[in-house]
Amino acid sequence: MVMWKLLKYMKNYKKEAFLAPAFKLLEALLELFVPLVMAAIIDVGIKNSDIGYIVNMCLLMAGLGLTGLICSVTAQYFSAKAAVGFTAKLRHELFAHIQSLSFSSMDQVGTSTLITRMTSDMNQVQSGVNLFLRLFLRSPFIVFGAMIMAFTVDVKAAFIFVVVIPVLCVIVFGIILATIPVYKKVQERLDRVVRVTRENLQGVRVIRAFCREKEECRIFGDSNAALVRIQLLSGKISGLLNPMTYVAINVALIVLLYVGANRVDGGFLLQGSVVALVNYMSQILTELVKLANLIITVTKAIACGNRIEAVMEVQPGMEEKVHLDAQYEIDAGKLMSEVPAVVFEDVRFGYQEAGADVLSGISFTAERGETIGIIGGTGSGKTSLVSLIPRFYDVSGGCVKVNGMDVRDYPLAELRRKVGIVMQKAVLFQGTIRENLLWGNEAASDGDLREAIRTAQAEDVVFGAKEGLDAYAGQEGRNFSGGQRQRLSIARALVRRPEILILDDSASALDFATDARLRKAIAGLPGDMTVFIVSQRTSSIQHADKILVLDDGVLAGVGTHEELLETCSIYREIYEFQFPEEKRKAAGREVRS
Repeated sequence: MVMWKLLKYMKNYKKEAFLAPAFKLLEALLELFVPLVMAAIIDVGIKNSDIGYIVNMCLLMAGLGLTGLICSVTAQYFSAKAAVGFTAKLRHELFAHIQSLSFSSMDQVGTSTLITRMTSDMNQVQSGVNLFLRLFLRSPFIVFGAMIMAFTVDVKAAFIFVVVIPVLCVIVFGIILATIPVYKKVQERLDRVVRVTRENLQGVRVIRAFCREKEECRIFGDSNAALVRIQLLSGKISGLLNPMTYVAINVALIVLLYVGANRVDGGFLLQGSVVALVNYMSQILTELVKLANLIITVTKAIACGNRIEAVMEVQPGMEEKVHLDAQYEIDAGKLMSEVPAVVFEDVRFGYQEAGADVLSGISFTAERGETIGIIGGTGSGKTSLVSLIPRFYDVSGGCVKVNGMDVRDYPLAELRRKVGIVMQKAVLFQGTIRENLLWGNEAASDGDLREAIRTAQAEDVVFGAKEGLDAYAGQEGRNFSGGQRQRLSIARALVRRPEILILDDSASALDFATDARLRKAIAGLPGDMTVFIVSQRTSSIQHADKILVLDDGVLAGVGTHEELLETCSIYREIYEFQFPEEKRKAAGREVRS
């Protein structure tokens, strides 16, 4: 089972992992002496009416109980410390591993299952480790210890223990083998419920807009019903454990009382010894019930641990260089003015498990300081193309160069310091506006932040509120409109002062006037920043130095606005659809201004 690979995260808790079962064994040892004390009270104290002996034995029993309680609490402390510490370390490692995964690896695993494994699976593993440390030695020790102590009382009666314990082991371990695969399916069904719930919560507006509430309720109901069915199956299987063990133990008790009564009649046993044997049988029953709960919990923990380890074994999907090439560092200053900012050389790209390439045969050059517009129909590969520049994905063929060097030869941190990107979906994180903007550059001053805000046309968003930069942004920036989130996301990218700025349809929620001011402000920034603008609007890119027209992953045209109107039918069709004849002159005047 791959879960055992996770035990390396327990190395800082070796002491606790040793002391927890040690104290539990001490408690179990004390518990095994209690039936003997009870037998002595009956066979000596009560038989001889010796009150002093009875009192002394009762005090001894109380002492054993109190000492056992102290040992139990101490064991609980150490096991909880080990379980919580182990899970905290594992959770940190899992989160760090997820952060190292490439976009393609995360696409393959899925967001909903990652959430389940970070939460529900992790809690199951913690419960399993906690219970395992407390009971994995104690319960077997009590079971076999009670059998051994029974032999010290009466050999013939003790053979009943020899028969019943293997029967119980067959019952317990048979149910274990049946439940492990079922619990794995339970977590898989839970993944589906989480995914459906997450999709519904994220897409609630779309669902309501298309009146799909009943259909989505049906889908959720089906997913929930599948989870209920598999949980009922697992409950039915594990539910057999207690009744079957109780039946075996009670049958053994009946036989034990019958044999014990005959032995007492024959003068081979005293009444207290029979009581001691019954107590040992009861201890076995109690511990087997605990062992059953332990097995159920540990079975769940193993299934969940295997799922966590499965994520840990997912490879990042990208090989990353640790250091820049030494020669590149030496020649960097000289090369900067001589090589293009970005070069695509016969680039081909496809997503994992996709039927066909998303991009094929893409070649173009973006010089320093140029503005590159990218346009095309939905699904033509615009976002995929710009995602290759910061190396969110690796190309399937060809290469992408930044500053004359293949992006695969850069350390990712070094490459992405050169690139500022604003995604299609503007994402803000819970906190203040200042905290969100400092993601672009942690060392940025308030002056730098204000300059980025002005360029992004977000002054009314930030300084329109009395809190200013300290205004609160809710989860995903839901207390801002779509346009406000986009402008703040653009400001965050500008704070970085990147060499390459990518705006991936990031002005879709802005009106034409604000979009025009934004483009003018970005064009007026000092330096030779290369700007990529992905847009569905020809008005947003017709000012660009070079426009790329994509059609089904193929470069259908490259040139300026005027050149493409003459040579590219796809671009001309998009432009004429967006700008009917009566509006084109006005649009042209707006662009020139």
